Amino acid sequence: AHDSDPFNRWEAGQRLFGELILANAARLTRGEAAVWSPGVIDAARAVLLSDSDPAFIAEALTLPGEATLAEQMAVVDPEALHAARNGLLKALAAGLENELCDLYERLGPVGAYQCTTEGAARRRLRNLCLGYLNELDRPAYRALALLQFKQADNMTDQFAALSTLANAPGEEGDQALAAFYERWQHEALVVDKWLAVQAGSRRADTPDRVARLTGHPAFDLKNPNKVYSLLRTFGGNHRHFHAADGGGYRFVAAQIALLDPVNPQVAARLARCFDRWRKFDDGRQQHARAGLLALRERDGLSRDTFEVVDRALG
Repeated sequence: AHDSDPFNRWEAGQRLFGELILANAARLTRGEAAVWSPGVIDAARAVLLSDSDPAFIAEALTLPGEATLAEQMAVVDPEALHAARNGLLKALAAGLENELCDLYERLGPVGAYQCTTEGAARRRLRNLCLGYLNELDRPAYRALALLQFKQADNMTDQFAALSTLANAPGEEGDQALAAFYERWQHEALVVDKWLAVQAGSRRADTPDRVARLTGHPAFDLKNPNKVYSLLRTFGGNHRHFHAADGGGYRFVAAQIALLDPVNPQVAARLARCFDRWRKFDDGRQQHARAGLLALRERDGLSRDTFEVVDRALG
């Protein structure tokens, strides 16, 4: 809240957020309730209302990712970690709701889009406010995101609104995803973003959605960019790839098996999603090991993929 050096403020925030998330993940694993100190809300408020560069404020109030935090855990519990991180997001959103609403309105566009550093910083902070407000799971804030999606005159604001809605419950996300694809379906790089935002979603239906997208006209197993956007992004979706029932592991392993005869190098890169499987509990390890063993024993497996899989199995 008070350090005069921006980097120190950012680093202190990351450490504070990380320690709180990990401590509460441990509580949740033990069956206890999460506890959020009012002090972290006050510190975040001081940053949010400061006269710092908007881009810095947005960076400072962005929580560390689950994959980064998992590296600090002796045994990773993806569900508890996911719930703890989302719990802090919601606690910050609830404690700062009025400030976030005011700032979102104040940072609204005042004219036509201009590609300037100042404008980019303002958009980044405004979109962070929108994301936090939607942690409160209220129809009014989903409507606000949908309105931004429809009225945006630049990809940054439109895609930020889409990303927010793609992680939220309700039909607004489906509406936005359909409209986005309808508009941009002939722009390959934009469609890659559309695939990735769905593969990285925390919605409960994400695994089923990703499986369906493998049959969508927008996806092509022979196109490395499509594979990276959909399958590799899903492999980095910490909660869903590491699902307790092993469904995420089985799905990605099956896709690697299909991809290997087509493009062994891309298949090998996708297999790297399994690199950290030993960090997880015994049940998840068994599922991951089963998927890796099935791949290693597959007839005709390429040398590229075999080396990655064999090294992962040790």
